[in-house]
This record gives sequence, C-alpha cells and structure tokens, in this order.
Amino acid sequence: MTDDELLYVYAVTPPFSGVLPDGVRGLDGEPPRIIEHDGLCAAVSRVPAAEFDAEPLRSHLEDLDWLAETARAHQAVIAALASVTCPVPLRLATVCRDDSGVRRLIDSGRARFVPTIERLDGRVEWGVKVYAHAQLPPPEPESKVSSGRDYLRRRLGQRQSRDDTWRRAGTLSRALHTELCGRAEAGRLHRPQSGQLSGAPGENVLNAAYLVPREQSEQFVAAVRAHTPDDDGVRVELTGPWAPYSFAGGPDEGQGEL
Repeated sequence: MTDDELLYVYAVTPPFSGVLPDGVRGLDGEPPRIIEHDGLCAAVSRVPAAEFDAEPLRSHLEDLDWLAETARAHQAVIAALASVTCPVPLRLATVCRDDSGVRRLIDSGRARFVPTIERLDGRVEWGVKVYAHAQLPPPEPESKVSSGRDYLRRRLGQRQSRDDTWRRAGTLSRALHTELCGRAEAGRLHRPQSGQLSGAPGENVLNAAYLVPREQSEQFVAAVRAHTPDDDGVRVELTGPWAPYSFAGGPDEGQGEL
C-alpha cells in the first residue's frame, strides 16, 4: 500500500469461513479484503487519497453522481457480506490510513460492534413505503370555466381529492406500521423521501424499516401484501431483504410513532 492510498472500510463482521459470491467488487474493482483483529473482521478496499482524504472528500460528498456510484459499490459489498455472515455496516466513506488504523477502528468500536452483531445475527431488514397519489379531475376546457365561481369550484374539488387521498394513505400507514411492528423484532420510521430525490411517483407518507428474523420473512411479506389496498390513490412498496442498515446504530435509535 502506498502513501497515496487509503483503506475504505465497508463493515465490521464476526469471523466467517464462507466465501463471498463470485463477482462482488469493491470501489477498487477487486474483491474486498478481510482484515481480522481480535475476534472481529473488517472488509476493506484500497481507494485513492486524492478522492477520499478529508479535503477532497468534502467536495465529493456534494457530487450526487459520485455519491450514487460510491453508495452502489458500498451496498454491493454489504449485500455480499450479508449472504455469508452478519455485517455491521459502517457509514459511507469511512476510511483509515492503513491496516493499523483499521485495527484501531475495530478496537474503538468494539463496545458497539459486538452487541450489535449479537442482536442482528440471523435478521434481515425489510423496507415498506406508502405513497399517496392525488387523483385530480381532468382540467375543464377554458370554454366551460365561465366565471370565477366555476374556477373556485374546480380548485376546491382538486384540493378535496388530495385531502381524501392523504387521509386514506395516513390511515393505512398507521394501521400497517402497527401490524408490522407486531410481526418484527424492531421497527424504524425514517423521514419521508422527497419525490425529486427518490424518483418515485406520488408523495411518500410512510418510510419505515423492520428487523425480521430471516426465517420469518415469508410471513412478513405475506402480511404486507395482505394490507396492500386495491386503491389507485394509495400505493404500498416493499423492498428487501437487506442487511439491517437501519438497526446497526442501536436498539432505540430511530424509533417513533405515526
């Protein structure tokens, strides 16, 4: 390793004997390397200091294309690790100077890593989102809007349609979250996603994650589908299973009520 390189750390795991799936590549285009230290492991890749050292990293974190590419590689490695062991994902762009720095990172975080691995082992994360799609009436031809009163009537009808859709989406979100929390070991409420950033149609009402024992995933998925409405105005989206990113920070972090 040279002075112009750093070590990018994806996750900390317990020691494991399984082999990562063929084709998994880190940010350097190579399979991640595993550094073992005192009963824990870290998955790492070499990355250029010109991109990941403190000063250039600040600029890159404002570059959405760079962030997206880095996040995809980060997630691919975590997913590969999750297929053979229990990874504790680290924050995007966690870097160390060398192997000694990785070992210090493991030691400094040991009090968090060990109980987190015990809590997450054998569990996966499922994501559930609810979207509201306001069903607006088609605009009337201008020839039919004969007065200010007609215009106000049309605008009121549009607003009432949006309000009704949001009420239905909110009612479903509360019922679904209650049901799924009863079936999961833990639930997390995340901030609703902006449509501009996510690219998903509609307005995000519920953005939640659930920690589920792997062997109970089939029943969990069935429960989500059973609560998916036949409603053009409200949509439920299920994603996963993922490595439990949302639950790596602690048992109480991110919990909330609708």
